[in-house]
This record gives sequence, structure tokens and C-alpha cells, in this order.
Amino acid sequence: MDDSIDPSTTADPTANAKPRRAAAKTAAREGTAHAPSPLSQPGGVDPAVFREAVLAKLVYAVGKDASRASDHDWLLATILALRDGMIDRWLDSTRRTYASGKKRVYYLSLEFLIGRLLFDALGNLGLTETAREALSPLGVDLDALREVEPDAALGNGGLGRLAACFMESLATLSLPAYGYGIRYDYGLFRQAVSDGWQREIPEDWLSFGNPWEFERPEVVYRVGFGGRVEDDQEGAGANHRVWTPAEEVIAVAYDTPIVGWRGKHVNTLRLWSAKAPEPLALEVFNHGDYVGAMAHRARVEAISRVLYPSDATPAGYELRLRQEFFFTSASLQDLVRRHVQQHGSLASLGEKAAIQLNDTHPAIAVAELMRLLVDEHRMGFEEAWQITRRTLNYTNHTLLPEALETWSVQIMERLLPRHMEIIYRINWHHLEAIARAHPQDTDLIRTASIIDETGGRRVRMGTLAFLGANKVNGVSALHTDLMRETVFRDLNTLFPDRIVSKTNGITFRRWLQQCNPGLTRLLVETLGERVLDDPEALRGLEAHADDAGFQERFAAVKLANKERLARLVEERTGWRVDPTAMFDVQIKRIHEYKRQLLNVLEAVAHYHAIKAHPDRFVAPRVKVFAGKAAASYTQAKLIIKLAHDVAKVINTDPDIGDRLKVVFLPNYNVSLAETIIPAADLSEQISTAGMEASGTGNMKLALNGALTIGTLDGANVEIRDHVGHENIFIFGLTVDEVAAVRAKGGLSRDEHSARLARVLYEIETGAFSPDDPTRFHPITEAIAHHDHFLVAPDFDAYYEAQRHVDEVWRDRPVWRRRAILNTARVGWFSSDRTIAEYAREIWGAEPL
Repeated sequence: MDDSIDPSTTADPTANAKPRRAAAKTAAREGTAHAPSPLSQPGGVDPAVFREAVLAKLVYAVGKDASRASDHDWLLATILALRDGMIDRWLDSTRRTYASGKKRVYYLSLEFLIGRLLFDALGNLGLTETAREALSPLGVDLDALREVEPDAALGNGGLGRLAACFMESLATLSLPAYGYGIRYDYGLFRQAVSDGWQREIPEDWLSFGNPWEFERPEVVYRVGFGGRVEDDQEGAGANHRVWTPAEEVIAVAYDTPIVGWRGKHVNTLRLWSAKAPEPLALEVFNHGDYVGAMAHRARVEAISRVLYPSDATPAGYELRLRQEFFFTSASLQDLVRRHVQQHGSLASLGEKAAIQLNDTHPAIAVAELMRLLVDEHRMGFEEAWQITRRTLNYTNHTLLPEALETWSVQIMERLLPRHMEIIYRINWHHLEAIARAHPQDTDLIRTASIIDETGGRRVRMGTLAFLGANKVNGVSALHTDLMRETVFRDLNTLFPDRIVSKTNGITFRRWLQQCNPGLTRLLVETLGERVLDDPEALRGLEAHADDAGFQERFAAVKLANKERLARLVEERTGWRVDPTAMFDVQIKRIHEYKRQLLNVLEAVAHYHAIKAHPDRFVAPRVKVFAGKAAASYTQAKLIIKLAHDVAKVINTDPDIGDRLKVVFLPNYNVSLAETIIPAADLSEQISTAGMEASGTGNMKLALNGALTIGTLDGANVEIRDHVGHENIFIFGLTVDEVAAVRAKGGLSRDEHSARLARVLYEIETGAFSPDDPTRFHPITEAIAHHDHFLVAPDFDAYYEAQRHVDEVWRDRPVWRRRAILNTARVGWFSSDRTIAEYAREIWGAEPL
């Protein structure tokens, strides 16, 4: 937002503009430039005042009469009125940031899965009930408006949702911060399911515009690709090279205010949109080639069209790299410009700015910041390297090889030739230091190099990020230990103090107060208002866990949430489910390591058991799946199809009735999660041990009173430690046992239990796909011959753990007590705690 106080990069078109701008700056800093919005006043807002503000926006901004306005018109008017109330706080936060001179945090992420923002902003400003009361006399249902607002399609899964939680917590803690990412036109995709098969449809979330954002056409940066690199013709020395790109893309800023709890501070989420320097080739157009005249623009603007375009083709592979460099370069240019404006010298960048790289996507920041310092600001290489190392930090989110990015040297040299020169020099200094310290260890030089020389030369972006970072953090205690022992083992040996642990967290404002208002009211009635401000105040619930009356009230809230979800399930899938049954939930990106397949196989085995013993007690259960598979991930899409085919057989079997149902809810997003999570009884966190970095869905579900069934993976370990071993269902191989089983080649078919063998036989022979008996052979063959994710070795332990779940569910007071204790004991998993740790131990940043 500071560009409205300190306009950025473009020259003034007239000589008189500068004194006008200086006067405007003075007025802005003194707070006298405008009359504040009536919705920004402290001490609460009268509903009548809110109503008048909405009506004014409806007429003068939306251009509609109240008698003809649609729900969407009312949504726009409400957002615009509310946004006005945020702007005064936004400006004030920016002024205080400049006046304090404190360090700013810059969070670079390819994803920001922010979801819908209306209730987020209303809740944080304390205006939800005010808005409801204001709109009701107009015949407008606030909850109906919530359903009209589209989810911002700016992320895919946990990585993007974590970034969104962090942005909200940064504002809540009054830490001056910018989030930087890409303003995707179509996001990932909207998932449709046709006959059980996933189909990808563009998510046109911007079709009605985005009323939360401010376009900043004056905040533009040129981002180059390709071209040549030459020595500085002025003879300034070998360190000063000149990069002349063959192609340039314009990055245009779009700003969204992110308001913290109780509106005390507002930060900025700045997203970049790619534009062509020229909108069309006019000469080509005038020669009649209308499509060709737009070809370059289409190619350039593809950068901000879609999140994670398929990299199965050379063009898609290149586009991924162009996306990552585009937003990283624009963001670094922007923050460097801001620092120079405020502080003058870049020598203090590390003391005034902390840059956090969210995974390896923005790892090219190491080379780009070096280029800006050395080439654009004529700094010596060693000084620039020290500044870069003090400024950058890197969060690793995965141990999966495919997610720890590498890029071919060939494409890097073609698209980013100057950056490859810088990378080679960084690597040379790095390997020289290793050779001096370990002259006989050629293997260490090979494995610790930024350039992977095996199987085609590739740039290891994780290694680049590690070397350029002040601190490198994992996102759970187990994940951090595994980083030290596996992917960064050699680098950890060389730099033993660089890796630290920062367990992920979630914002309780979104994942309790907004998505579960019934439980929030119960908590406030029981524990007081303090519970809204201090997550650790939830500990007070422990004293009520054995209270039968409180258990009944807690269960009534859960049942109401389940009834709501049951209606949604029927609306979206056609299946009717019993809300009194156990809701067994697995909601996350579809991936083999997350093992939705294990869950489906257990459903088949449980189905067999019910058929064989119809008189035996069975806890009625609804298995709820939701999640998207990557467009090119064939096996994950086949697992979705298997879930649907299994559901079709089980749900239509009259012998089963309501004892077991399987449903798959399409198009999983933040809004759908906000409906599923409060209704969940059982939380499935069943990834192969050692493969889930942290997870945050596990935290959200436990907070809302779901018991976890899971492996000792990611943050499950810390959840177990906090909620108590008796209040979580742990099964399966440990990390060490996973390594041992893999070393011996997994399980052969002969080692499968009779229960698993029957499940696989029926799937393999078409019991669930009579129209295509061989449909699921790729799944059964993978389990039989290359079961990398160890579905078979964990199957029987998982099945038995589920039967233990059944027994506990049968004793409802015991289940309710455990559910209450889960809610009571997960306050530590607040993202406010996580961000406070980052600020204190990594960034050295202080709140205003």
C-alpha cells in the first residue's frame, strides 16, 4: 500500500506534478488528505451506518437500484463498503511502518490460497453481526452473499493455504509485511467429475472482477528472458556484466489488503500480472493476420494465466520456469526500489528486510538478488553475497524428489544466461571451500554442488536456496530431522547451524471462528472472550471434558455441522447419508504418498466384513473424500475413479444400508473445506511415514473436534504429543521401518494377508468395474511389484486401527471426551505462534 504514499517508479509527466505530489505526501502522512470511512471508526459501527454505506456503493459504484439488485450486486456493494473501512487502517499501517523504520518481512510464494475474503474481513473487523443486522431490512441474507463470492483461485493445497494463514497472522501480530505472488487468471482448475473421472475446467474466478484488489498501473517492472551477456563497455571491471534480454515481460502489480485480528494492522498481498510491452503487432494486424498479431501477447501473458501448467511438454516445462522467475524478479525489484527510497543504501538491506522463500519455486531469488546488487547497483560480488545471505531465508516443504526442483542447465542458460553465470560463480566459491576443508572427499563435492552432473546437467534449486539463505527451516520437528539426514545431509554437515524447525500452524480465526460459529459460541460461553484472542485459552476445556452436560452441547454442535454437510453431499453427489453416522474424512490433494488408495482398499475390506457378518456390530460410517489430482498425474486420477466405482457398489447394496457409505465431493477448495472440517468425526492423516512434511489439515480437523487416525508422519507426531497418545489412533510403519521394508523390496504377493489379497483380487478382476475389468490393473500391479508408498505393508495395521476406532465410537461419552480434549490441546498449532517464532528466531523482525 505504500505506493499510494510514495509513488513508485514512473517519472512525472509535468514539472508541476512534483510539488503536488510532495503536498499530497505531507497530507497523507498527517492523515488530513481525506475524510475517513464511517466503517473505519473505532468503537464499533452502527448497523444503520453500515447499511447506508452499502446502499451508497450499490448506487454509485455498482450502478444498480436496490429494487433491481441481484445477490452479486449486493455482494459487490458490501465488499466495496467494507473495503473503504479497511483502507484507512491500511494507510495508517503503512504510515506507521515508514515512521518506525522497522524491518519488513517479504513472503514470496507461488501460491496464496486465500479463499473467500468477505467473512474473513468482517470477522477480523468485528463486523459480522453488524453486517447481518444492516442487510436484513434490505431483504439481503449475508450468508447467501457468502455463497456468491468466488474462491480466489490462487493456490492448490497446503502450501498456498499456509501462505494465506501466515499473511493473516503477520497482520494480526502487527509485523510489517508484503506477500508476493502471481495473479492467476484461472488458477489451477475447477474439478468436475464425469462418471467418476476427473475433468479439468478453467476456474474463471475473475469473470466478475475482484472487488478486493487495487490495480497499480504505475507499479510496473520489466522482467527479461534470453538474450546475451557482455562485459561492461565502460570498463568497470570483470564483475560488471551487462545482460541484454531478447524478450521482456511487463509485471503489473495488483494489491489486496490483508487485515489482522481486530483490525489493528493491515498488510499488503501484492500479486503480479504479466502483460506484453505491446498489446498487438499492429503492422501484422493491418496485413490481415489478426491471430498472428496477438501471438506474442498470448505467449507473454500465459505466464499469469494458470497455476502449475502441465510440464509434460517442452513448452509447459519452460512456462513453469518463466512463471517462477517472473514473479521473483518483479518482487525483488519492487522491494529493492522501496528500500532505496526509504533508506538510501542497499548496504542495510539485510537489517531492514527479511525475505522468506516459500519452497523452491522462488529459489532463483538468490541469483536475481545478486544480479540486482552487482549489475544494477554496482556492488562488489563478495559484498553482494553477504547481503544476499543476510536477507534471504528458505522454507523447505517436501522430501519428495520431484518437488525439490531442478532445472536443466540448457534451459537455464537459454532463458536466464546472466543468472547462470552468477550460479556458476557461487558454486565455484562453494566447491573451492569444500575442496580446501575436505581435499580427499570427491563424493562430497559432487553431492553438495549446485550443479547435478549425473544424468544430464541440472541446477539443484534446493541447494541454491540453501546456500543463499541465512536460515533454512523445516515445517515440523520430524521433517526437519529428516532434512538434516536425507536431502540436505551433506549441506547440514558443512553448515550445521543453518537448518531450524518451525512447525506449521493455522489461523484460528478462519478455521474455528468463521467456519464453526456454533462451536465458537459454545467456547465463548464456557471460557469467555479470551478464547478469541489467545489460542492457549482452549486449555480451559479440559476441565469440562468429563461433564456430561457439556459433552451433549459439544455433540449437538457437531451434529448440526454434520447435517449441513449431509445436505451438501446430497446436493453435489446425489448420495443420501446419515448425519448420525461417523463422518470419516480424508480431504487433501490426491497423491500416492497421501494414500487415499489405502483408505479405499480398507473400505472394500470393511464392506466384505459387513457382508460376511451382517449381525456383528458396526459403527455406521460415511467415508468422505475430496481433493484434486494434478492434470497429468494419471495414477492419482485412476484412484479417484476407483473411489467412485467402489462407492457405486457399496452405496447401492441393500445389505449395507447406512452402515457404510463412500462419497467423493468434487472441486475441493477452501470454501468446501470450511463445510467439511467442522463436520468431521475422524481425520485421515495416513501418509507413508517420512513423506508428509507437516500437514495443516490435521491441525484444522483436530481443532474442530475430530480424532486423528494416522501414521507417525509430519506434524502428526507433535499432535500426538500435545493431545495425548490415548486421544489419537496411530498405526503403521515408522520412518526407520519404512526404510527397512523398502530396502528388502517391500512385500511380495505371497506375503499379502488373505484380507488384502481378496480386496486386490476383486479390484483386479473387475468386481467394481464390470464394464472394464482391466481398468484398475495399473493400481493392483503397482501394489504387487513396486509399492513405493507401502500400501500393502501398512494395510492390516490400518484395518485393525479402524476397528479400534469402531469400538471407541460405540462408547459415546469416551469419544466425546477425546474429541473435546483434541480441541482443548491444539492451541499451540496457531499460525500466530509459528509467525512469532519466525519473527524472533529467523527474521529478527519486531511488531509495530
